[in-house]
Amino acid sequence: MADSPRVALFVTCLVDLFRPSVGWAAVELLEKAGCRVEVPEPQICCGQPAFNSGDRRTTEELARQTIPALEPYDFVVAPSGSCAGMLRRHFPELFDDDPAWKARARAVADKSWELVSFLVDVRGMSEPPGGFAGRVTYHDSCSGLRELGIKAQPRALLRAISELELVEMEGCEVCCGFGGTFCVKYPEISTKMVEDKARRAEATGAELLLAGDLGCLMNIAGRLARRNSTLAVRHVAEVLAGRLETPPIGVGRVG
Repeated sequence: MADSPRVALFVTCLVDLFRPSVGWAAVELLEKAGCRVEVPEPQICCGQPAFNSGDRRTTEELARQTIPALEPYDFVVAPSGSCAGMLRRHFPELFDDDPAWKARARAVADKSWELVSFLVDVRGMSEPPGGFAGRVTYHDSCSGLRELGIKAQPRALLRAISELELVEMEGCEVCCGFGGTFCVKYPEISTKMVEDKARRAEATGAELLLAGDLGCLMNIAGRLARRNSTLAVRHVAEVLAGRLETPPIGVGRVG
């Protein structure tokens, strides 16, 4: 493996459409970690919404376009635990009846990582380039935590920022209620879950709520806005890279 690995940034749909600043923060962090970063143009949705809804045919069609786009790279990195979890954990099982494609899916899965996990676990980053002076709290997104074991890595990098104070909220590992299509299928349950999350985050006295999945962040930011809360919301990559020029999620124009 070259000292400067060639990394495909899997941008994700939500980052592309709603929060491009997260993509730029990811590029900056990966380059700081010594990587050569490219964004493969043929990349499309990872297929998770279709997969979670039981539409295996559509998911497989998306995977058949995505896999060839990612094969030439040393690593694939996504600023999202849910999308990285789809690539790493679920792509291979789509092709149980097709050994050739299953092998290709497995090869892509084995080199796919969530952004912060890649920075810490693969590239050994211990001091992020960004900075923030103030109190933050962190929400553990379900897919990143439960499928990929991401918990200590973002906290290690946040604690390395000298003027940043990390305060844990009660129930930091509890789902925010987004869950992709879950919030559409079960809106009353989802609303109760995100209300609990917002209330617990506010109780920390933090200025910023951070997480690694934009779906969770948009969901929580929406609820905080309905509460007229002063708690701002950002993707953790924005703080780690020091890219704070874009307004917090849900405030003004994003991206």
